[in-house]
Amino acid sequence: MFAYFKNLLLPISTVALCTLCSCNKEFKDDNYTAYFGGEILNPNNRYVLLLKDNEVIDSILLDDKNRFFKKFDSLAPGMYTFRHEPEYQYIYFDKNDSIMLRLNTKEFDNSLVFCGRGDQKNNFLIEMFLKNEADRGYDVFDKDYKSFTKTIDSSYNSKKAFYLRRKTEIGWDEKFDTYAKASLDLNHLAKKEIYPIAHKRRSGEDICKSLPKNYYDFRKQIDYNNEDLTTYVAFVRYMTAMLNNIAYKNCNTEKDYEQTALASNIKKLNITDTLFKNQKIKNGVLNNIAFMYLLEDQNMANNNKFLERYFQLSTDKSKHNEIRKISSAAQHLNPGSKLPEEKFINTFGENVDFNHMINGQTIVFFWTMSSKSHLEAVHKKAQELKAKYPELNFIAVNMDDSKEDWLKTLAKYDFRDTVELHASELQKLKDEWVITKIHRVILLNADGTIKNAFVSLFDARFEENLK
Repeated sequence: MFAYFKNLLLPISTVALCTLCSCNKEFKDDNYTAYFGGEILNPNNRYVLLLKDNEVIDSILLDDKNRFFKKFDSLAPGMYTFRHEPEYQYIYFDKNDSIMLRLNTKEFDNSLVFCGRGDQKNNFLIEMFLKNEADRGYDVFDKDYKSFTKTIDSSYNSKKAFYLRRKTEIGWDEKFDTYAKASLDLNHLAKKEIYPIAHKRRSGEDICKSLPKNYYDFRKQIDYNNEDLTTYVAFVRYMTAMLNNIAYKNCNTEKDYEQTALASNIKKLNITDTLFKNQKIKNGVLNNIAFMYLLEDQNMANNNKFLERYFQLSTDKSKHNEIRKISSAAQHLNPGSKLPEEKFINTFGENVDFNHMINGQTIVFFWTMSSKSHLEAVHKKAQELKAKYPELNFIAVNMDDSKEDWLKTLAKYDFRDTVELHASELQKLKDEWVITKIHRVILLNADGTIKNAFVSLFDARFEENLK
């Protein structure tokens, strides 16, 4: 029903194409022809990328009406992703599907709707994604065990009822159900993994000893060697949460986390080596651990020890150079160092010297128009900290390509407590400042040297960094 009403909002030309793509045409068993197309409102660039297992299989050009269409002579059934930088989303193709989409980059996920042959499964995926995003708040981890369990179980049961209803209505097969069930279960189980550590860090209470003896029995239900889930974000998030839970369970203070970072992350590598029999999945998890660790610990000796063990276990040669590149770039962001020089413009369109923007202890944060919720939340957090610490200096760096759209976005707000800058050479900035996620914050001393280049403004203990 959700998809039906949203389709009513599509332009006539798109509806006609969706109708055409929905026709019950008969295909031979050896015919794997498929179609993929759609319309992008307010595009960020001129391309839509289609990927399989994070590898680009096609780059499709938007026409002058911001539409695209591609016939694939042979497209294997399975889970794909489509990317319109900097955002991406999943798309599932069954045999001979003809899928059209429409979205507005200003509200990428919330505006996304599919139509055509294969649309129902994909509309289910985006609906489940939005439901999961809606209850990803961290306040739930402040609760005592009984209240925490009641809250997440209630949310899970509501989503499970939705899953069961749509499964019956659509009648999808077991292959698709692998992803549908993972999007339901693994997001729920990740919360259970996160809870003990998050509760300790946020409240100071070690709740581990009071958890039921069978608390972790749910781990026995998970198929750790299902190759289809290797790069599926619900699986990756769950594995990250589980490995963190195991590796850091004896840490009580922030100092413990810092001092045990090397040993804990090597422990994660070893657990991964033992847990996963499928080498493809093992490599995927090892890569994720490496990416995350190299952004946490900039100690050269530690990095070398970690990488030595990583290279012993990983057989994914294609990622080794990328890992080395991140490790090398991160070394230039050690405390006491200066940030690599980058080019920025201010809201008057003038080129500015970044170092001249530093006036006292400075917090540098990043935002993009494609994530409106983060845009507003991070500026609000900056305002709150500015009120509490008037001497702090805030620099907000926009990570979008379009300067014009950046200025239009700023015009909608009244951000008085931040210096707003736009990156002139975006990819260079990402590479040299190692910006792999938008929630990253860089804390600078009053002289412009780095105090901590890898923190989060939303960490419950962030203010400890200001001392």
